[in-house]
Amino acid sequence: MADTVQTWGSTVPGKATAKPNRMQKFLRRRSTIAFLMCLPLILIIVCLVIYPAFYSIYLSMLNKAQTRFIGLGNFTFLMSRDTFWMVVQQSTIFALTAVFFKALIGLITAHLVNNLPAKGQRKWRGMLLVPWVIPLALSTLGWWWMFDPTNSAFNYTLRSLGFDGIPWLSDPYWARFSVILVNVWYGAPFFLIMYLAALKSVPEQLYEAASIDGASAWQKFVHITLPMMRNIIAITVLFSMIVTFANFDIVQIMTAGGPRNMTHMFATYAFLLGIRSGDLPLGAATSLFMFPILAIAAVFILRGVRKRGREIG
Repeated sequence: MADTVQTWGSTVPGKATAKPNRMQKFLRRRSTIAFLMCLPLILIIVCLVIYPAFYSIYLSMLNKAQTRFIGLGNFTFLMSRDTFWMVVQQSTIFALTAVFFKALIGLITAHLVNNLPAKGQRKWRGMLLVPWVIPLALSTLGWWWMFDPTNSAFNYTLRSLGFDGIPWLSDPYWARFSVILVNVWYGAPFFLIMYLAALKSVPEQLYEAASIDGASAWQKFVHITLPMMRNIIAITVLFSMIVTFANFDIVQIMTAGGPRNMTHMFATYAFLLGIRSGDLPLGAATSLFMFPILAIAAVFILRGVRKRGREIG
């Protein structure tokens, strides 16, 4: 007897269950297809990120000859050195100062560009993104030439105006100022483009309603713009903090950590110990000190982002 399918109280001859066609089978396997398409990226991350991270942890617990397991000996040795704590202090000052000024300049510039006509915005966006587009090593070499004590373009200008030259890269404090300045110059356009995108997503109706209520430009910024951009600002600051703490190119090219180790960052100090001094375990231990600092910052920032997301939801 043929099977029947019941519809609205009546029976229709036919098969009880139709076999899925090829499209249905394909849709059922979309999770498998998605995994296979992501597999090359997963393998790259495992090979270039996860494996080196775990290997660096293992390497940091070996002696200099890498023949004996010494546990936390390298970390204890580093924490007993004044130079290491100076590197921690310098990295913190460098990152906080550079990120603050990058965020401030990016926010101000984004507002200025956002208020321009559409045609002018495209032109200014292109010009202001140039520092971020140029390869960092190449642009840093140009800055190094401008700060050079003998052929410095800045000192030539100062002397032409009757002022004394400044030892930009030979004085510890001016050297810190120089590397922070170059980092701000390079990173501010990233904040600009992120904040400009966030400003474009703020509904114009909110500003119109505030104008009707008599709100000033500052009140609009404080009560509308900042709350709407808060998550973007937090995530951008976190990303920039991670990149700035791990900065290597600018410091290595301009000062190589000098003078008197006063401009070393975690990355350059780890390079000095691990590569130039031939102590790879000690260099690995130095680089791992960045992880707890950045992890704590990420927890606080992302917790605030999730909290604001729940409030909006």
